[in-house]
Amino acid sequence: MIKDKEALQRISFLYQAAHCVLAHNPENQELARFYCHTQHSISRRLVLRQDPSVKRTICKSCFSLLVPGVSSTVRQRKRRNQRWTSVQCLNCGLTKRFLSNPNYKLWSEQPEALLENQTQASAGGKGKKPGSVQQPHKSLQVEKATISSAEPHRHTASKETTVKTKSKGKMDPSGK
Repeated sequence: MIKDKEALQRISFLYQAAHCVLAHNPENQELARFYCHTQHSISRRLVLRQDPSVKRTICKSCFSLLVPGVSSTVRQRKRRNQRWTSVQCLNCGLTKRFLSNPNYKLWSEQPEALLENQTQASAGGKGKKPGSVQQPHKSLQVEKATISSAEPHRHTASKETTVKTKSKGKMDPSGK
């Protein structure tokens, strides 16, 4: 199940609409910029992550769609024995640089980034069986929590408090 499927469809539609506007009329960059800005505001409001390939084609400053030759210039540079691709927006002048390493993969493209691989790695990496669960102690547990004076914005003085909990981790309502 995908979170906010309709919002992702709307974001995708706005991105495709911006491309179509620039394909039909390269002079109409204001409408494409409006679509990209709307797309960005929706993704920020709903806290949705966009694909890095999409983010690389939108200017962070003016939200124009970076189409080579129409709204941006793309150049290959060599610096410090590495090849870089620099994309400059023609509207605001912002320059983005990307490493041109053919062996480099983005985190989202690596197999470790997939959620099902992360859960397998975390369960198998600790030396436990995936189905094993630790049983809590049946007696009352006494935990000491020390509040340090390194956090002056939360508490004014250093205190040491004692909290009694039952075996299921719930607080005792009587405080005993």
